[in-house]
Formats: sequence, structure tokens, C-alpha cells
Amino acid sequence: MINPLEYVFLIVVIGLITYWRKALDLFGSIFMIIMGIVIIFTVGIHWLILIFIFLILGLVSTKYKHQYKKDIGVYEGTRTIKNVISNGIVPLIMAAFGNYGGFIGSIATATADTLASEIGVTVQPRLITTFKKVPPGTDGGISVLGTVAGIIGAGIIGVAAYLLGISHDPFLTLKISIIAGTVGCFVDSILGAVLERRNYISNEYVNLIATITGAAIGIIMV
Repeated sequence: MINPLEYVFLIVVIGLITYWRKALDLFGSIFMIIMGIVIIFTVGIHWLILIFIFLILGLVSTKYKHQYKKDIGVYEGTRTIKNVISNGIVPLIMAAFGNYGGFIGSIATATADTLASEIGVTVQPRLITTFKKVPPGTDGGISVLGTVAGIIGAGIIGVAAYLLGISHDPFLTLKISIIAGTVGCFVDSILGAVLERRNYISNEYVNLIATITGAAIGIIMV
């Protein structure tokens, strides 16, 4: 049996790599390490692996057509501690209380939103409130490609959560991840179109509210 301290060492190494690769800034990497340590000592490594899967999917989707994203000015390279907190604080709280429904729902939402944004931005989006065409990267913009990518991402989280033993009912797990992830992602888009575009709230608050929505749906569905 592996000593938890060995997992802590692994988390620190991963945190250093994410900082070195400029995936996260220094404080974002530090907060990620703290999150990892809390999760290991509360619910175990399997729950942490699910977060790593979200991070990997996010990094891969960020690299998707990255040159095109740079050319049109929407490429998001290094993420900050604000991004980490807004997407990670709700899963952290759910893990600390051992609530697997809220944990899966919040991570599925963060995954769906990230993939929908990073992949959907490469095609012509429409504003979710009016369905009028808007420039790529517009807050509240959605597309068929982005929506499909988001749903697939949420589904991957559900499958992974079951395989990792976080939930032992495959159908319930998949249902939670897809429904919570999809609804949370659309809530993110609606808030982006209605509030973020008018500078009433920032993207970090939008992400936070979306993950809270995903967690709430996951809790209700358990």
C-alpha cells in the first residue's frame, strides 16, 4: 500500500510541472497542490485522479487549434489562481464532505464548460440568448461543436468516476455527469451573455456559479 506522503510528493511534482509548462501561474500551482493534499487526506487518491482527468482534458482542449486561437486573439495560455479557485473550490468542498454527487456534478460542469469554450471557439458561435451570430470568444456564445464537445467531456468524467470507484452505479454516475455538466455549462453561457458581457460579474464568478449549479444538481440526483 502506497503511503499518502508519496502521493503528496507526486502532487508537488505535478504542481511544479504545471508551473514550469506555464499551464498555471505560481499561485495557481500552489493552490492546486493544496487542493490535492486536502483531497488525499479526506477522500483518497481516486477522487484526486478525477480532478487530474479534468485538468488533462482542459490542457488538451486548450492546445486544440491553438495557433488559430492566437491569430484571432482568444487563446488562453497560462491560467491563474482565479481560474483554479473558480473551477476547483466547489469540487474541493464536495470532496471534503464526501459528497460524490456534488463532486462529480461540479467537475463535469467545469469540464463541459472548458471543452465547450476551447473547442467551440474555433467555429462561428451564436449568442445563447438571441441566437444571433457573434464573434468567437464572445461571452455567452455557443455552438453545436462546442456543445457536443462539452457533453462528451462531461460523459468522460462520468465514466472515469465510475471506473475510479467514486460511484458504484454506472448509469447514475453517467446521468449525473451528463445532466449536471450540460446544465451547468448552459448556465455558464447564460450568465456570460446576460451579466458578464455587461461587466456585472467576472468570468471567475460565472465559473463559480456554474460549478455550484452542477454540484447542486449532482446532490439532488443522488
